[in-house]
Amino acid sequence: MKKLLASFLAAATVISMTGCSSNSGEGKPYAGQELHLYNWGEYMGENLISDFEDLTGATVVVDYFDSNEAMYIRVANGEPYDILVPSDYMIERLLQEDLLQPLDKSKLNCMDLLVEGVKGLPYDPNNDYSVPYFWGTVGIVYDKTKVSEEDLQREGFNIFLDTKYKGDIYLYDSERDSFMMALKALGYSMNTSDPNELNEAYEWLLQCVETMDPEIVTDEIIDNMAQGRKALGLVYSGDATYIMSENENMGYFIPESGTNLWSDAMVIPKNAANPDLAHEFINYVSSYDGAMDNSSFVGYTSANQQVMDELANGDFAGINAYLPRTGNPNDEVFKYDEETRKTISDLFSRVKIAASNA
Repeated sequence: MKKLLASFLAAATVISMTGCSSNSGEGKPYAGQELHLYNWGEYMGENLISDFEDLTGATVVVDYFDSNEAMYIRVANGEPYDILVPSDYMIERLLQEDLLQPLDKSKLNCMDLLVEGVKGLPYDPNNDYSVPYFWGTVGIVYDKTKVSEEDLQREGFNIFLDTKYKGDIYLYDSERDSFMMALKALGYSMNTSDPNELNEAYEWLLQCVETMDPEIVTDEIIDNMAQGRKALGLVYSGDATYIMSENENMGYFIPESGTNLWSDAMVIPKNAANPDLAHEFINYVSSYDGAMDNSSFVGYTSANQQVMDELANGDFAGINAYLPRTGNPNDEVFKYDEETRKTISDLFSRVKIAASNA
């Protein structure tokens, strides 16, 4: 659910981001120490790392992942990191498998700065293990010159089956959110484990790829929709924020049937070598300066209340994608269930085969 630079990820896996710091670290509390961070690509402010290094005297070594599952493999195999930034359902899995350590809340000074709506989520109800980083929704980005608000209100996610838009849609290459869309279109919970409901969602997606000639993409959707190349697509809210800031003809719509209310959060692995420095990083990222740098640069919604409010009324004023919807009882947070994950993964691979053969 992130805006990635594919070429950047291909060019580097482990990058030491120390070249921007002009401070030798002398006299700083963590001078000479290293923080190993594992984060999504293109998911940090342009000055976040250098400013943290200047503040602490530490060196930050950043490794990038392009999916929660790729991140999980390394962590499960024991590769040492001090900070991870996984998504909600993956945090739940890491907790189930005892791969995270509890936070030392005496070392955190940031929790009161954060938006209440993104704290205390079901996967970590007391924030004993996680501190929110970004949050948002999944919805429909659409060209207002091609798609009517009436169609969106009437059809919701079923607009992806409306042959009026055949050949003019993007699907996002995410098995979880593709099934979320189909399940919500059918009136079901996106966390269902009912085989009949999952099969109905599979048939819905089959109908879509066999009749609508969609392009199944990942981050290509960002620039392509900013340039108005399709009528509509499934997208993460932070990417929609960027698209709308680039093209005034673009809108963002969330069906009343509900959507994925997602969050990514900072956690400390059980085998972290420098948990004290990890707590310092969490505090800095959650502070006004760190959060403002992050959110204003990336476009995803800040977990810092002041930053969120300022950007919603400032840089991103009038862009409804920036502020996540709250209060809709049909919106859900993904829960982790291994058997359902396997089922969805298998069914989605069949959907993609059908799409390639259509």
